[in-house]
Amino acid sequence: MSKDPARQLKAVRKACAELLHAGERVTFPKIAQRTEISRATLYRQRQLRELIEQHRHPTGETLTLTALAAQVDQLQQTLEALAAKVRHHEEQLRRAGATQTPTRARR
Repeated sequence: MSKDPARQLKAVRKACAELLHAGERVTFPKIAQRTEISRATLYRQRQLRELIEQHRHPTGETLTLTALAAQVDQLQQTLEALAAKVRHHEEQLRRAGATQTPTRARR
């Protein structure tokens, strides 16, 4: 494959479209094989890498409702644990403040 960036971009775009049309996953090794562009070049050239990444996840980060619900549940548990720690530390501070005697102001 020529080192002409425009030709490389066109070849990568075509290879991505062919893979998607065939119902195959778009991967760097498959694109490298179809375009005869080295994987190193595909990773190194920002435009090529971004184009492949876009085709790897055409709708962005795909989450199922189950996966999204699991993430929300995990975040809720984390938040509850953090709130419990804050309450514990507040209680410790209250107890520490109650046991201290007030100091006299210096004149």
